[in-house]
Amino acid sequence: MTNRRLYDLAGAEPERRFSPYCWRTRLALAHKGLAVETVPWRFTEKAEIAASGQGLVPVLVDGDKWISDSWTIANYLEDTYPDAPSLFGGPAARSLTRYYSAFADSLVAAMFPFIALDILHHVADKDRDYFRESREKRVGKTLEAFVADRDSKLAAFRGSLAPLRTALKSQPFLGGAEPLYADYALFGPFQWARCISPFALLEEGDPVKLWRDKLLERFGGLARNAPAYDV
Repeated sequence: MTNRRLYDLAGAEPERRFSPYCWRTRLALAHKGLAVETVPWRFTEKAEIAASGQGLVPVLVDGDKWISDSWTIANYLEDTYPDAPSLFGGPAARSLTRYYSAFADSLVAAMFPFIALDILHHVADKDRDYFRESREKRVGKTLEAFVADRDSKLAAFRGSLAPLRTALKSQPFLGGAEPLYADYALFGPFQWARCISPFALLEEGDPVKLWRDKLLERFGGLARNAPAYDV
């Protein structure tokens, strides 16, 4: 039993966890060797995390502390548990990792036009109206229209991964021989897509896919064993 809880975005199936930001945090906790209870949370359950002072997940509750935002949580874990394996690899690497975290945010935006409608198909019934209305307001069209031309955009998306692909041709992880938080931050969007959509964003043999698949197996298959599509 642990007094550490993570509020983790879930779909209609409680075990389908699909937030890219929550996945960063789950892997960071596993990297640190910290036990955590994951609590399935839905978009419309804002009251459950009100003590965090905001309405988004991940939210980590560690004893009497409520911490939100994946980057803030990563820094909290590094500073609070310094004797556990480092997430960043040192002070200078922590600053550099901030870039990879921001790059991962841009990947979420780049992937959304491919999987937006698939997300709607998996959210809990009580979240469907909220998700559709909020996302359609954001993109300025229906979700069906938003994803209608996704096949034509796939080559450009894959091409945009060239810097990541080049780095991973010469080393197994961004952290080198072993993964660090930079890997987990960038893995999060790919796991998000895999958990929610059958649309194949990556080609077989792509170094990015090979890297992603290595991370699926880490920590006893934590990410591999999550409900997801085999893409």
